[in-house]
Amino acid sequence: MEYEHILVERDGPVGVITLNRPRVLNALSPELIAELGHALDRLDADPGVGAAVLTGGEKVFAAGADIADMAERTAVDQLLRDQTGRWQAVTAFTKPLVAAVNGYALGGGCELALMCDLIVAGDTARFGQPEINLGIIPGAGGTQRWPRTVGKYVAMEINLLGQPIDARRAYRLGLVNRVVPAEVTVAVAVDLARQLAARAPLALRLAKEAVNRALETPLSEGLAAERKSFYFLFATEDQKEGMRAFLEKRRPEFKGR
Repeated sequence: MEYEHILVERDGPVGVITLNRPRVLNALSPELIAELGHALDRLDADPGVGAAVLTGGEKVFAAGADIADMAERTAVDQLLRDQTGRWQAVTAFTKPLVAAVNGYALGGGCELALMCDLIVAGDTARFGQPEINLGIIPGAGGTQRWPRTVGKYVAMEINLLGQPIDARRAYRLGLVNRVVPAEVTVAVAVDLARQLAARAPLALRLAKEAVNRALETPLSEGLAAERKSFYFLFATEDQKEGMRAFLEKRRPEFKGR
């Protein structure tokens, strides 16, 4: 399928989605969000895809929402079109999703990166929530995912001051997994996604669910859910293959069954 605002490619078992509105720094219009959700749904349903990479390319990830589109809208307009609610396709993606971030990841762009499971940042990357400078606050998770990732006080700084942080500080805070030269950001992210795609698909899915659940439930509930998923995986062919391969000192061949 051809898209107007994104590019979708396959690199072996890795799906690569590139935001493609360079003239407006990949501003996140409703149309782009809809296309991104559609592409992720297709990759999720494709058994040949084991993981995905989301990037904005070499220069910028996404500089935020399309302010020109939002400036004159009313509260009722925003409620009825539920722009931020349409991000659900990103968080519902069941496979590992790696963000490859170069340049600005601001506002909705930063929130989009935080929806991903891992982040590879180029040394040009800048993360921030500048909504306060527009008289609003983040609406797609910025006030919620930042404190869960870096703690209350840094989250307050990010959301109340509206000033971005660079890739190195983001790495020290635990916001990103790796910082690399900008020219190899996407390649490193694809390599990481390829490594993930080589793991057992069902175990990957349940591990992702379990970690995300840890951010939303008390420890006792999280442990109970983890335990059930752990036991369930012993009913899969991949568990038998993985353990036999370990004992036979060979590489496992997982089938997602």
